Amino acid sequence: MSGTVAPEAVVSALAPTGTLRASINLGNPVLAQGTPDEPRGVTVDLARELARRIGVPLELLCFDAARKSFEAMATGAADLCFLAIDPARETEVAFSAPYVAIEGVYVVAEDSPVRGADDVDRAGTRIGVKEGSAYDLHLSRTLRDATLVRGAEGIEVFVDQSLEVGAGIRQPVEDFVAANAGHRVVEPAFMQIRQAVGVPRDRPAEAAQLVSDVVDELKASGFVAESLERSGQSASLVAP
Repeated sequence: MSGTVAPEAVVSALAPTGTLRASINLGNPVLAQGTPDEPRGVTVDLARELARRIGVPLELLCFDAARKSFEAMATGAADLCFLAIDPARETEVAFSAPYVAIEGVYVVAEDSPVRGADDVDRAGTRIGVKEGSAYDLHLSRTLRDATLVRGAEGIEVFVDQSLEVGAGIRQPVEDFVAANAGHRVVEPAFMQIRQAVGVPRDRPAEAAQLVSDVVDELKASGFVAESLERSGQSASLVAP
């Protein structure tokens, strides 16, 4: 894939150290898999393509949670991130249009009285969430009566503390339910998680525009869909 060569000023804005430093969240198995030494997945493919487009080396900074990936951006340690669009993050990050759309869902015990997402926000209901995740941020803003219990993984907190509800990304939640009898996914999903590529908001606007243009092109060309399929994910996850 060729692509337009970026002007030198834009390259400097996007990769001021001469290397494109991309934060990769290995805590989201839809977007990235593997190990910190050998990461793979759609976010890794996008980072490599963006580095190729601007003609600089790539450094992958791998984290186990979105909040740590965000912190790398906020502190200036990274030039590029792959995070869900959220108002709490947009103060620091200029996002592209989403390239992947996934869902946040609840999991409960089979005999739980919770039948739908609207049944969750009740006094006395405790919900396990991954600290700093997109659904943690969303639920922190929208819930009125239920209580969030944060930890390294929402499902782990749900199980370990015998909570009423767990929250997470649909794919790993469905995997958990398939492997653990006596649980079910609550339908419908409580949110759509729009995954996008971001750059620090204090960089020149041309840097964010270049990233946005490349992401749009890679979605339209089938690059994103093919990358998802190579990593064992469904091409149907490509955002509209």
